[in-house]
Amino acid sequence: MRCLFSDSSKWYSGCGMFAWFGPRIVGVITSDIRSGVEQLGDMIAAASVIVPFTGAGISTECGIPDFRSPGGLWSRHRPIPFDEFVASAEAREEAWRRRFAMEPTFAAAKPGRGHRALASLYKAGKVPAVVTQNIDNLHQLSGFAEGHVVELHGNTTYARCIGCGQAYDLKWVRECFDASGCVPDCTICAEPVKTATISFGQAMPDEAMRRATELAQQCDLFIAIGSSLVVWPAAGFPMLAKNSGARLVIINNEPTEQDDIADLVIRHDIGETLGPFVGN
Repeated sequence: MRCLFSDSSKWYSGCGMFAWFGPRIVGVITSDIRSGVEQLGDMIAAASVIVPFTGAGISTECGIPDFRSPGGLWSRHRPIPFDEFVASAEAREEAWRRRFAMEPTFAAAKPGRGHRALASLYKAGKVPAVVTQNIDNLHQLSGFAEGHVVELHGNTTYARCIGCGQAYDLKWVRECFDASGCVPDCTICAEPVKTATISFGQAMPDEAMRRATELAQQCDLFIAIGSSLVVWPAAGFPMLAKNSGARLVIINNEPTEQDDIADLVIRHDIGETLGPFVGN
């Protein structure tokens, strides 16, 4: 399966997962944050297995910009597709220049209230794992075990060979780049080295997709947080959870195409919404 695309069609498939937009069921859109927090608290208390699904919005209060909003990364830089990265040395150099320019931002970021609230639920045994579209490593820093963070779009805090999969520290890549002006190739198989993220047109990680599918099917409460829910196939997981019998909560500042199948929609600041659950 390839990543990443946006579409408003009704059916999507992959990894044995099918999602459908109909029939439409109007959920509860909270009018104020206090009401939303209270309803969310009741749903969390009643749930046995909660699966959070996080997007860029949970990390914006940590200083990491999102991609699609005005002023976001993609409004300033055209994404570099995977096939272009592979084919062009110039594209690889540009991709790494962008990553090096973002290093102070990623290095300074600390888990926000949303991350810490989910980590509290994880430590309490309510959350078996978090499924994330994010690449910033903040869930791990908040207290989730490495194996309990399902990264659909990879991780930007280290690099990996696109051929043999050998992992590399970003420091090594930067030192090689600064010394030669060129992006280093893998020392084992000589294929290009790339941040360990999933680019447009790159194959989705099979194991992460399998685990996310299982989690969505097995939970009784699925909470989508800070995701625009337009990047597929990742955006299919909230619908998969709903179709499997889970209650669905969407927390996002802007409306999403899946709001009307959710049981609860909270269009308020994520940190303020989840802040009351930190330490609970």
